[in-house]
Amino acid sequence: MNRFYGFDLGDAESAVTRLNKEDQLVPEVLSIREMKSFITAYALLKNGDLLIGESACYDPDATIRRIRFKSRFLNDSQAVKDIRSFASGVLGELYLNGDLIKGEDCAFYVGCPAGWDKAAREEYREIFERTGYPPTKIVSESRAALVSACQSKHLQVGYDILSRPVLVVDIGSSTTDFAYIMGGREMDLKTGGEVYLGGGIMDEILLEEAVSASSDAKKIRRIFSESDAWRTYCEFAARRLKEKYFSDEEFWKDNECMQTVTIRYTRLPVRLTLRLDETIADHLLNKPSERLSGRSFKEVFIESLQTAKEGITEKQPELIFLTGGVSKMPAVKKWCREIFEDAVIISGSEPEFSVAKGLAYCGRIDEELREFKAEIERLKESSIVENIVSKNIGTLYRNAVDTFVDPILENVALPVIERWREGEIEKVADIDAVLQKEIDAYLHTDEARALLMKPVTSWLKTVSNELEEYTMPICIRHNVPYSALSLNSYLSLQDMEIKVDTKDLFAVNEITWMIDTIVSIVIGLLCGGSGIAMIANGLPGILAGAIISLLVLALGKDKMQEAIINVRIPSAMRKIIPRTYFKARISRLSQEVRSTLYTNLEKEKNEEITGRIVAEISEQIETCLTRMAEVVEIPLGEGLNRR
Repeated sequence: MNRFYGFDLGDAESAVTRLNKEDQLVPEVLSIREMKSFITAYALLKNGDLLIGESACYDPDATIRRIRFKSRFLNDSQAVKDIRSFASGVLGELYLNGDLIKGEDCAFYVGCPAGWDKAAREEYREIFERTGYPPTKIVSESRAALVSACQSKHLQVGYDILSRPVLVVDIGSSTTDFAYIMGGREMDLKTGGEVYLGGGIMDEILLEEAVSASSDAKKIRRIFSESDAWRTYCEFAARRLKEKYFSDEEFWKDNECMQTVTIRYTRLPVRLTLRLDETIADHLLNKPSERLSGRSFKEVFIESLQTAKEGITEKQPELIFLTGGVSKMPAVKKWCREIFEDAVIISGSEPEFSVAKGLAYCGRIDEELREFKAEIERLKESSIVENIVSKNIGTLYRNAVDTFVDPILENVALPVIERWREGEIEKVADIDAVLQKEIDAYLHTDEARALLMKPVTSWLKTVSNELEEYTMPICIRHNVPYSALSLNSYLSLQDMEIKVDTKDLFAVNEITWMIDTIVSIVIGLLCGGSGIAMIANGLPGILAGAIISLLVLALGKDKMQEAIINVRIPSAMRKIIPRTYFKARISRLSQEVRSTLYTNLEKEKNEEITGRIVAEISEQIETCLTRMAEVVEIPLGEGLNRR
């Protein structure tokens, strides 16, 4: 792709930006009908022409006029048609102005509220596809605002956004959108998505104050009842006056903030004067509204902030990023600080364009990310990972053996022999079956898997160090921090605060071949004569020794062993053997079993078993690389800004 367009289609106003892939650092805000921020409205004229923007609100030849339709998208089928018509008008303007050329290699990134699910986003995307747009992708508006902030040299908050929890609050005209970001990734938030509170509430109050103060109030109310378009047009004028006032309250304390709107609905135009001062400003924030069930904007906004705070199950945000025209109001920052006392509160210099710019940035980042992931795929398709794993697999076996032998003897073999000593197991011959079952069960417990985590994690660090020789050059080429593709950073979780469980990443529970191999070898060593190995050999006690000697004379050694393991030795005689003997015997067996296990493991781990382990672990590491590649959008965007 050579160009990326960001389309922030808002319920009240919209904006379009464009970013060239190679020679442009900051997206350009395009003018539609000579306005960079244009009213989200369209009208069909008697002659069939389609108008969009401000003129669509009052053109006398309009047969159909539509406004504020995006907020109805989820529950009104007519809104789909309205969005398509408006989007078609925007597309036509872009072609007419030469800002978009048919057939060029480009893509559109269109914003939507964070709360829209996948089905809603896909339906929304199809509207633009059917309208004739170039390839289109739907991106969360909050996410786009965050990317825009990360790119902004004015804010210089990239590090905070990358490494700390962030709450994005996008205050639109109809809704307030919340998104919780951790480590550059959007996380689930109970209040994520649309809270039906927007700056439009204040616009309505400001407009009502102006109408009530007008000598033509009755005439204006009649016009508004007959023409929703003119009422909304006046609301937009009130909105602009509101933003103008709150962008510099101190200045307007000593100066008059006002604007006159000429309503050309009747034969004689009617003039409406909009005025904003401290008293009216207080009404905008604190006056109860019917649309808010008798509550004020301030009350509902603070309540939504509190609900968002309670809905965050991870770390509370350290950074609050405000976007949308209303975010310019000092009162909004004050309210945020009341709820999130320890957070830094920031907003952009042009919050009305932050989403549109962020959408264009997302396009270029996606293209860079695609090339980045393609290199990761080529690495995965090569034999590099498998070769590294195969070369080091012997170390993993040895470390696993060192980890398991003593716990098996202490936690399994010793308790089983104690059960025989106490008479719970009748014959020495029965020990084998019990021991085999207990060893197998133990090595598949959470405790044993937790033990296995230690050698696996240590081993993975060695593998990671070798793998970084190949991943580091990929990071360098794409301006991505080295830690983004470092397995070590995922094992330590220190470089990037991303919630990743090593057990989930590497699925140690699934390394069953190695566990099963160790199980079979240990059982072979300790069973099949375990009674003789653990008891008869060096058996203390005169009586026991005499019995064994007599049996040897009477039956021969082989017959003696068969007899002693099948006889029911009286409980009292078993207890002649002290517990300390078994513990000492276990201690001596440890190194013997360990040494034999090394040897047998080398013999037992044939090509098929080793091949399966290598393939299994390699696949897990490659999956990990893929998952790591999915979280580099923010740092990758940072790299683009440094070029």
